[in-house]
Amino acid sequence: MNGCRVQYAPPADQSRSAMGSCLRARFDTAMRRLAAHPYGHGSTPVKGDHDRREATVAGAVVRYYVSATVLTVSVVRVVYV
Repeated sequence: MNGCRVQYAPPADQSRSAMGSCLRARFDTAMRRLAAHPYGHGSTPVKGDHDRREATVAGAVVRYYVSATVLTVSVVRVVYV
């Protein structure tokens, strides 16, 4: 699979927007790398669903869905500490 584009559900986008500018820049860079290979980067399937994934990205836990047919990574949750 070639790279995917990243889209954020409203709650995930709110968490991303609340990040400080330095963290958000690192996070966005890391998300572009993850979107290039959404099944890699230490991600794991959630509840046995290959396309429902979770990964740690720039210190944030990210839950996302991969749509190979439309080449999209849909981020539904971002939790950072």
